[in-house]
Amino acid sequence: MKILLKKIHVYLYVASVALTYFFFWPLLYYFSRKPSRYHGMNKLRRVWGFLSSGFVGFFFNYEYEEPIDWSKTYIVCPNHTSNLDIAAMSVLVKSNCCFMGKETLKDGLVTGLFFRTVDIPVNRESKMSSYRAFKMAAERLTNGFTLIIFPEGGIADNYPPTLHEFKNGPFKLAIDLKIPIIPISSSNTWKMLWDDGTKYGTHPGVCHYHVHKPIETAHLTATDADALRDEVYGIIGRQLQVGEMALEMP
Repeated sequence: MKILLKKIHVYLYVASVALTYFFFWPLLYYFSRKPSRYHGMNKLRRVWGFLSSGFVGFFFNYEYEEPIDWSKTYIVCPNHTSNLDIAAMSVLVKSNCCFMGKETLKDGLVTGLFFRTVDIPVNRESKMSSYRAFKMAAERLTNGFTLIIFPEGGIADNYPPTLHEFKNGPFKLAIDLKIPIIPISSSNTWKMLWDDGTKYGTHPGVCHYHVHKPIETAHLTATDADALRDEVYGIIGRQLQVGEMALEMP
């Protein structure tokens, strides 16, 4: 009975995402027509992410190590275990932003509009596609967009999820453009919805995200990219362990 209810909840969430998307679609489409309107598209995406999740009982709690000045440009690097991470990051970032994600998202029913306009699709199996994607990301960052990128490159197949090795791209880009990186850790989101939720079902709950203080890169050189990657990996990995222990405490 419990797994049946979890399976039903998956479809309620999918319906919530789809229905709220189509409600906002006329405005999303209008804002998507010109890059100068992308700020409006992002504001609507923030509202859409909050409502589509909240209607079925998914809520996001953010714990900050220090206040974030969203008037500045960042590269946001969260660990990735759930499709909810996308909505959570849309709600978190209060400035103009874009995601970098897998190329197949261009064909998604509700992701296609974003990944054909404001967001950046990438085929990680193609060096040319990766080059074009990171070139576009550099242009976005130079124009004041905060870039949201999952450094694991996607959601891994293992369950329960563990933190997988990070790709180098975001860290090289951060150093090249002297952009601070904000690591984001969430140890419990997968317990509400792992991956797309279809395998184990979903259930309502509060997804906790730990927003680490920005890591400055202005003093770093290209030779520091691996060390920066390992630093961010360590920060997130340690926080995941702390978060798991805190959730296990009575």
